[in-house]
Amino acid sequence: MNHTMIFYIWAVVLIAVLALYFRNVYSKFSNYGIKHDRPVPLLGNMTGALFRITHFVDVLHNLYKAYPEERFVGNYEFMKPIVVVRDLELIKKITVKDFEHFLDHRNILKKDVEPLFSRTLLVLKGQEWKDMRSTLSPAFTSSKMKHMLPFIVEVGNRMVSSLKEKLQKAEGQPIDIEVKDLSTRFANDVIASCAFGLRVDSHAEPDNEFFKMGDKSSNVGFWAIMKFIVYNLMPSLAKKMKMSIFTHEVAAFFMHIVLSSMKDREAHNILRPDMIHLLMEAKKGQLKHEDKADEDANAGFATVDESTVGKKTVDKVWSDTDLVAQAALFFLAGYETVSTAMAFFLYELAVNPEVQDKLAQEIKEHEALTGGKFDYNSIQKMPYMDMCISELLRLWPPAVATDRVCNKEYNLGRPNDKAAKDYIMKKDDVLHIPIYAIHRDPAYFPEPHKFDPERFSEENKHKIQPFTYMPFGLGPRNCIGSRFALCEVKVMVYQLLQHMKVEPSEKTTIPVQLAKDSLGIRIKGGHWLHLTARN
Repeated sequence: MNHTMIFYIWAVVLIAVLALYFRNVYSKFSNYGIKHDRPVPLLGNMTGALFRITHFVDVLHNLYKAYPEERFVGNYEFMKPIVVVRDLELIKKITVKDFEHFLDHRNILKKDVEPLFSRTLLVLKGQEWKDMRSTLSPAFTSSKMKHMLPFIVEVGNRMVSSLKEKLQKAEGQPIDIEVKDLSTRFANDVIASCAFGLRVDSHAEPDNEFFKMGDKSSNVGFWAIMKFIVYNLMPSLAKKMKMSIFTHEVAAFFMHIVLSSMKDREAHNILRPDMIHLLMEAKKGQLKHEDKADEDANAGFATVDESTVGKKTVDKVWSDTDLVAQAALFFLAGYETVSTAMAFFLYELAVNPEVQDKLAQEIKEHEALTGGKFDYNSIQKMPYMDMCISELLRLWPPAVATDRVCNKEYNLGRPNDKAAKDYIMKKDDVLHIPIYAIHRDPAYFPEPHKFDPERFSEENKHKIQPFTYMPFGLGPRNCIGSRFALCEVKVMVYQLLQHMKVEPSEKTTIPVQLAKDSLGIRIKGGHWLHLTARN
């Protein structure tokens, strides 16, 4: 037998072994009658997103739409089976009633590789997460937001001044603005001020150090996507290589800013009601929930309430690294999501001028009522503003899905009436709740692609079914910063529409096409709009 024949025999054997292996890997859902799209070996159902044929958001959205009768469906993320939940009652059980089975999010950040970012509230697990949530929860109540609003307004004033200068130079002509860049710089400066006590002007100084570090830490480029693939396909290799998502430079930057600021404040007895002050209070054990009903009922329709988990008293002593990690998370969680919400808000106002005019009129009336000043309480008493933002977060939720990791065996029941047996989730199994897809389900929101703030009017909002609207997540593991995020978006839009009008430009993509080279939701070709001075 010659060498060529031996080679062919081994090749056939290898192919047969791989075929059997992949058949076994990709048969998990079929064995339980769970509907799913046909996977590609190694890549699973991620082929379209990886090769930029479809946007990642469409992977889950198309899957959701393809099987309308199912309680849950299957999606293979490379070789990992992920359950995608469609049934509202099941979502309620997972996120609220049986929450203890699904305490945690997925986490690829290892403590020995990323000692700072692996300690953030987002990735902490079990009791540690509960303790940190309880520690931080008092920092995000309405009373704390009231103290931070002047910092946000100050940032907005600088943004408006910068835009007015550009309009003055344009001598009455519209100026072309990439509003995702505009909103990113606004969000960057707000977080610099409210979280780190820094005065940064990213409009006047576009390449300032804080903005560059923010861009480095939040930019999900090619290599970040490659690392994500390695973590999924070869987790042992990623661990052995100590592959990090965030650079040591970014971690060192955040550590230096927070610790030096804390030291300076203690030395000079400086009190500034921002996030660093609240973290210092937390370290001393002096950050407590107030006895009175602190949660303002008018904070907004999209606001999420804190559960009993976050209202417990915790005596745990946190390290400096733990506290700096929460300041870093405040940046990471707010930088991209809030700037995305703002950019899409301005887009929708530009292509829906009747909505913009109505909102601008409410702002004008509010100005007259308050004598040109506004505070946290007054801005919450603008019903149309809240309707617009609530609808924005339905149509363009910055978090297109949320995940949960099963931490103890759980019976999901049967995926459909024809399935022969229940599907039992094992420890470390993962599920997704497809927020974007549910928000655009015509069964829950008629004409789902239409930007219609009237869905959230006093007359209509009671029609929205529970667990169909979740821009900030659901249950005890919802977004702790919903009040801050909503306040930030309201202030930016208020100040911008007070002085300017947004309109489509020649470069505006109508209707929206999402850029397929981004994991986040961004408009293909950029978020370009015209700005003109408002009379």
